[in-house]
Amino acid sequence: MGDLVQQAVLNAEEEIEIAAQRHRPPRFHTRDDPFQLLSDAAFLKMYRMTKELAQNIIDLVDPYIVPQTRCSALDTSVKVLTALRFFASGSYQLDIGKNVNSAVSQASTSQCINEVVEALNQPQIFDEWVKFPQNFRELNNIRNEFYQRYQFPGVIGCVDCTHVAIVPPKSNDAVYPEHIYVNRKNYHSINVQLVCDANLRILNVNARYPGSTHDSFIWNNSNVLDFLQNLHTRGHSTYYVLGDSGYALRPWLMTPIQNVVPNTPEGRYNESQKRTRSIIERCNGVLKMRFRCLLKHRVLHYHPEKAGKIIKVCVVLHNMCIANNVEEQEDNDEVEVDFGMNINDEQIAHNERVNPQLAAGRTMQARIIRNYF
Repeated sequence: MGDLVQQAVLNAEEEIEIAAQRHRPPRFHTRDDPFQLLSDAAFLKMYRMTKELAQNIIDLVDPYIVPQTRCSALDTSVKVLTALRFFASGSYQLDIGKNVNSAVSQASTSQCINEVVEALNQPQIFDEWVKFPQNFRELNNIRNEFYQRYQFPGVIGCVDCTHVAIVPPKSNDAVYPEHIYVNRKNYHSINVQLVCDANLRILNVNARYPGSTHDSFIWNNSNVLDFLQNLHTRGHSTYYVLGDSGYALRPWLMTPIQNVVPNTPEGRYNESQKRTRSIIERCNGVLKMRFRCLLKHRVLHYHPEKAGKIIKVCVVLHNMCIANNVEEQEDNDEVEVDFGMNINDEQIAHNERVNPQLAAGRTMQARIIRNYF
């Protein structure tokens, strides 16, 4: 009898333990597979790219991702999708981790973002997807695309800067002092220079300069400028980029003319230059609306160097979307896209009246107007 009572007690205790485990919260979140769970449209809205492209990115970065060392470790697919969701939404890491398609801790989310950012910044990947044309075949293809679309001759790119908000660096940081990141609109940012082609593909990105840096300073220290100057020095003077009036007129950079009369050759030149140049403003807008972590009100909560790497990753992903014809995503909420700031036009003209490069730029500009407008 005693054995029966003891066995009954043990059975009761076991049932209580089973019931307790049944109601105990799971130690780990349940993670759904978005490739299976989400429709194509829902996947595109969440990650800003198609399932096929997302899988291609997973395969592309897998060699650069830390391999799993235990069965509970996150695989490359989860890491990439977690990072993509962050780039697409710009939400805080904790909110990204709580998403049922990620279901990872804040610390794990941060690690996912770090690994994917480092992987996509590898030269083997970045230089393949973001590159300025390096031969005449590539230059001529871009020039022909611009002319067929806008009837403005000689254009191989449009340049402009856009501000990406970041949290203030430490005020006593010897390398990245806080005050130099305050831009003209009084918020902390990185001033990012972009050069794009007629199809919104970004040919060059410079995300190293703080928000207080003028657009023209970034351009004057750009490797694209060195390339164009070398091209013109070798006698290939029919290639140039377009910029707004914040840049100085040069033979390799065409800018608007100040105070023109409408319906004159100069007026028609200005209208065509502005219409063609607007592609870079659209490119800026598409980039930030596609990857909303770059929007002003989202703010990158990272050190400037890391923020610059995230910006470069978004450019890589943007170009992948362009190459794969991924449709642009439109959201209902209104957002402000900061396209940058310009230097005072009159100040540029006054400071460079006797500059021989400016004179050569005016000669080139006059030749274009005479031959085409």
